[in-house]
Amino acid sequence: MKILIMGIGNVLFGDEGVGAHMANLLEEKYEFISQEHTIDVLDGGTLAQRLIPIITDGYDRVVLIDCVNVDDAAIGDVYCFDFDKVPDYITWNGSAHEVEMLQTLQMIELMGDLPPVKIVGVVPYVIGEDSTFAMTNEVVNATITMEKSIIEYIQSFGIKVKTKKDLHIRDVSESTYIKGVNVCY
Repeated sequence: MKILIMGIGNVLFGDEGVGAHMANLLEEKYEFISQEHTIDVLDGGTLAQRLIPIITDGYDRVVLIDCVNVDDAAIGDVYCFDFDKVPDYITWNGSAHEVEMLQTLQMIELMGDLPPVKIVGVVPYVIGEDSTFAMTNEVVNATITMEKSIIEYIQSFGIKVKTKKDLHIRDVSESTYIKGVNVCY
């Protein structure tokens, strides 16, 4: 099985960058060990539709890390769900992404190329038009739950997860902006 763990987000808007930061954390912190499975970790930034060729490149499962909006939720609340079973109270509207990831996944689904997608999302503090690299304490604390959920999901396929470095989200968030994804057109 081929699994893609992909973080989405705009690191220029504080909490909105949590998906990108989480992808870099997982890449630097863990080694995924399996004889039969391949795990790729990717910081997808705000590329949305440009990620379609990557998502449809033979992956059997996708884990998508992003911000979500939830009616009456608190900043830092974490939600895990399957894309084909998105609860009615969850949206991606209002994020600082170029094109919403929800619409991108829907387009891939319409083409019949969407593998099963597990979404791990957190409610961000939306900062509006000002930019900042800093995340709120609520979202930083929520990344512990997000990380645990992702690791448990990966382990559910019999994949061994080994810690390479003892890192936390703030250890990688300061350098996420210089990493990102290389996409060929």
